Amino acid sequence: MKIAMIGLGKMGANMAQRLIGGGHQVVAYDLNEAAIQAAEANGALGARTLDEVAAKLESPRVAWVMVPSGKATESTINALADRFSPGDIIIDGGNSNYKDSVRHAAELKERGLNFVDVGTSGGIWGITEGYAMMIGGDEAAVESLRPIFETLAPGSDLGWGRTGPAGAGHFVKMIHNGIEYGMMQAYAEGFEIMKAKKQFDLDLKQISEIWRFGSVVRSWLLDLIASALSEDVELAGIKAWVPDSGEGRWTVFEAVDLDVSAPVITLSLQQRFESRTEEAYQHKLLAAMRAQFGGHAVKKAG
Repeated sequence: MKIAMIGLGKMGANMAQRLIGGGHQVVAYDLNEAAIQAAEANGALGARTLDEVAAKLESPRVAWVMVPSGKATESTINALADRFSPGDIIIDGGNSNYKDSVRHAAELKERGLNFVDVGTSGGIWGITEGYAMMIGGDEAAVESLRPIFETLAPGSDLGWGRTGPAGAGHFVKMIHNGIEYGMMQAYAEGFEIMKAKKQFDLDLKQISEIWRFGSVVRSWLLDLIASALSEDVELAGIKAWVPDSGEGRWTVFEAVDLDVSAPVITLSLQQRFESRTEEAYQHKLLAAMRAQFGGHAVKKAG
């Protein structure tokens, strides 16, 4: 199957490479020429303009947009729509607000185009482990993309699925990220409590390894904690400053709108705000986890 990957950041480039490895043809486009050349070196067909992208795709065209949410996604979708024909499919695989995705689907439907929103999780590890994908859109359009999803997922029938109509994919991914905030915060607080217990001189790296096997709190996040602590148990090179991508905020807003109590997710978001005003080990560990699973930048101490 031929597909265009629009946006060759870390995740977009890795997804393109996994698709190529799975036997798909990828037309690669990015504003950064070096990124296009890197994709070409990995077997992609490079394109320098969106007109060239449209020309190199076969009907029905499929383009996967992996650019920052907001204005960049908005302008990219509109530009593709101007170049695509009825029956073509535009996929938004970024972290867009689900309300924008509902709107995009309605606008593109008026032009005869299909819109599919894919909440994508996997970070920098997805290229080898596969990506979890929460998908929203017309059922027939989603089914037509099955070969792509099966290639990107951890298994052909694992880690992906259509969760509902347009917007449902990004809505579920939003909640996924809210849960992620709470889980990360609990780990970070627990490790800081242990670090503060000077009486026992606890080896946090050892404890993280013990918990990884057989424990009810074992998880991939714990694996990443162990990895981060193996590099530097004091996390001395990391500033205790934890950003948020926006999806945690949207989850909290949605909880308020739906009259749903979500104190853990809400407080974990507030703790990220607090991290920007004080230094604490738990905040360093939160920053380290984000760097481990998503390749997110950390602020260096000193």
